[in-house]
Amino acid sequence: MQGAARPNPKEFIVKTDLRDIRFEFDSYQIRSEDAQVLDQNADLMKSNPGWLVLIEGHADQRGTPDYNLALSERRARASMNYLVSRGVRANRISVLSYGKERPMCKEASEDCWSQNRRAHFAVKAK
Repeated sequence: MQGAARPNPKEFIVKTDLRDIRFEFDSYQIRSEDAQVLDQNADLMKSNPGWLVLIEGHADQRGTPDYNLALSERRARASMNYLVSRGVRANRISVLSYGKERPMCKEASEDCWSQNRRAHFAVKAK
């Protein structure tokens, strides 16, 4: 939410029907395969108008903390903007940036890093 108070992530739960998307290294561009996932997420959100959605931006372990926080913010916002372009109202979406602070995988490998470069979705019912 633009200008709103920082959302409390503890108020949101992971909905398995909303799927995460991944990003290339050093990028916040939505890839075509992830656009299809976001299209499905948008359809789910439109058919569940009571959902408020939190998009968490994440980065892999490479890069400085400040750089990764900024990059993961851009990833979350790119995801939000895509959903809004598909008809989801922006006031239903909040974004948070975690940078590299919450990795899914902690190994030093490209496969592991690719899992950490993501936008993660959680829901709070109104």
